[in-house]
Amino acid sequence: MKNTSYKFPKGINENIVKKISHIKNEPLWMTSFRLKAYKIFKNKKNPKWGPDLSHINFNNICYYLKSTESIYNSWEKLPKKIKETYKKLKIPEAEKNFLGGVNAQYESEAVYERVNKDLQKKGIIFYDIDTALKKYPMLFKKYFATLVQIDDNKYSALNSCVWSGGTFLYVPKNVNVELPLQAYFRINSEKFGQFERTLIIADEGSRVHYIEGCTAPIYSSISLHAAVVEIFALKNSQVKYTTIQNWSNNIYNLVTKRAIAYENGKVEWVDCNIGSRVTMKYPCVVLKGDNSKGQVLSLAYAGSNQHHDAGAKIFHIGKNTKSRVISKSVSKKGGRTSFRGLITIEKGAKDSLSYVSCNALIMDEKSRSDTYPKVVIKEKESTSQHEATVEKLGEKKLFYMTSRGIKKETAESLLVNSFIEPVTREIPIEYSVELYRLVNLEMTGAVG
Repeated sequence: MKNTSYKFPKGINENIVKKISHIKNEPLWMTSFRLKAYKIFKNKKNPKWGPDLSHINFNNICYYLKSTESIYNSWEKLPKKIKETYKKLKIPEAEKNFLGGVNAQYESEAVYERVNKDLQKKGIIFYDIDTALKKYPMLFKKYFATLVQIDDNKYSALNSCVWSGGTFLYVPKNVNVELPLQAYFRINSEKFGQFERTLIIADEGSRVHYIEGCTAPIYSSISLHAAVVEIFALKNSQVKYTTIQNWSNNIYNLVTKRAIAYENGKVEWVDCNIGSRVTMKYPCVVLKGDNSKGQVLSLAYAGSNQHHDAGAKIFHIGKNTKSRVISKSVSKKGGRTSFRGLITIEKGAKDSLSYVSCNALIMDEKSRSDTYPKVVIKEKESTSQHEATVEKLGEKKLFYMTSRGIKKETAESLLVNSFIEPVTREIPIEYSVELYRLVNLEMTGAVG
């Protein structure tokens, strides 16, 4: 079995875009979609706000790398190198103990997928997105790229022209998925770009929790992750989407995430960012239906040479809609965190309520935190609340703990863990333990 089926030369052009579509044996409409997106990408400029993206050299990135000939449904059949990588991440153990399904991507393509047989019997569709395009073309085309348009931003356009891999999830009416479904995304090569798409459709009355994990080894050169996520929560459905991002510090993580909630629908984003050199990510919920709810819980930890520009976007359109945004950020060793939020209550969204709380913790004099909130209210019969705090690590608390024999590094970790607890308590315990471990490693300088 070959370890690498395809590896494209670095750089992007129209021929590369066509070749990706050809290798995947895609329908003509998808090839046309990609080419249209490529033209938009070429003409779009980098945003003038936020982190500096000028160091990204699009001609020095490989846009497609396939690591296996096929997708496996047994860990033991995976090529040795990939299997060892995922065993280090404890994926087989996680799947066995508390997951309903797993989709694992290595470089550009899915290499492993498996879903609980009981969930299959209930009609749940959980595939890598390339397979879903072939097996469910009508359902795919109905929703794909309808929530995140090609021209939304430069990186949604880039994703649209070179997208590869990702997850397609459809939950039928009134089906409650009790165990989380998970995707793992791994960049294992230098000067590489990963551009997965995630498309989740929760039909009326259904419930599901989807978790994604992201990792990469450390290289000196820049790699790029530009994903697109679209979530559709239909009437009376609930979707929870949890991200634990631990990219290495050479990754530019530029992601567009958007969800729409219809009548009585609910969407929750739990977004935890530990790694990457630069992250720009603002999970969005469009509260279209009456009585719909949206929540974004955001956590960012920025160390040396890191800038996390994260936040949330909420659009209240339906009546009696409710939103809640909780942001926690920690900056240390010269790291920078930024909260960028947008709350819009449209005319006619009567009795709507929004609440935003943004709290930043600065660990030393070299670090920085910024807040850029924006609230647009077009409906008088609505309520919006916003609060923000920036604080330094409490010297009194630190002194109290160290005077009782607790090492300074341990005391700092305990205080930070307490600070981020409002976000981590929303994560299943198996994952919150891992998140605390990652934060503690960052605090003690054992990572990166």
